[in-house]
Amino acid sequence: MDDANNIPRIASLLADPARAAMLWTLIDGTTRPAGELAFSANVSAQSASAHLAKLVDGGLLLAHSHGRHRYFRIASAEAASLIESMAVLGATTQSAGPRQPPQTALARSMPGEFLHARTCYDHLAGELAVQILDAMLKEKWLEPAGKDFKLTQQGQEKLAALGIDAHEHAKAHASSRRVYARCCIDLTERRPHLAGVLGAALLDLFVRETWILRTQRSRMVTITPQGQQALQKMWGLRI
Repeated sequence: MDDANNIPRIASLLADPARAAMLWTLIDGTTRPAGELAFSANVSAQSASAHLAKLVDGGLLLAHSHGRHRYFRIASAEAASLIESMAVLGATTQSAGPRQPPQTALARSMPGEFLHARTCYDHLAGELAVQILDAMLKEKWLEPAGKDFKLTQQGQEKLAALGIDAHEHAKAHASSRRVYARCCIDLTERRPHLAGVLGAALLDLFVRETWILRTQRSRMVTITPQGQQALQKMWGLRI
């Protein structure tokens, strides 16, 4: 199939409000049962089953069975990126034009904790994520590379000291199409945060070191006192 023909195919999957609601429920990277997704989309179980089948066939979701139940999750980082990008574009085009301040009605309607720090699929998002990327660029851990970023030698050394081996990550993802350090425009901040392989590795590190605590069934995260100290030590961030 020609790549251009994929655009209307994917667009048709995202155009239905129920399917969009299900995908947005899964944007935190969790795996959830069909019944919960039906509830989130406010549709019947039968209708949800048909919608979920289309999303699986279209490559946006993966499914597996456990006993009598079927569970679903977003199929890939690329699918998650597409969903988040569509949400950003939708919020941008709905705002009142170029003079509209970054904190739009969409952002003002959200809890402060959600705006400050949350997950987006497998990486950190929100105000804190934007601050971290700014600090990594300022401290020369990263540098711009086209529309994304490149890890510097200094960045490799700093990450190695934290237990993140850039070379091992690169080899592990050599066969995939995933960008190592991807620029992802934040939904509420309208500025870039870090996604891709490195963004996921950093979130894993923060959770593993209990610098960040994830909230069950929610995208919001909590920064612990240890995390506040670590982020200030690494990048001078005051949380």
